Amino acid sequence: MNETLQHTIKAFIRKGEKYYVAECLEIPVVTQGKTIDEVVTNLRDAVALHLAGENLAELGLAANPTLIITMELEPLSIVA
Repeated sequence: MNETLQHTIKAFIRKGEKYYVAECLEIPVVTQGKTIDEVVTNLRDAVALHLAGENLAELGLAANPTLIITMELEPLSIVA
């Protein structure tokens, strides 16, 4: 069986009412933070904790996957 393992984990960050919320698409990890830097740090920690001791190949992941983060931003209002 020739199985291709993913080298990335995709995550999405959006602005909630009070916090930024990050959610992974391939694994069940969700976290939050007051700033973008804080939510990114929390996301890295949460992913590391979730994957600790797991057989990554069984999850369809290659060794040492990286995070690809997409952010949802509202456009700036331009006042003429």
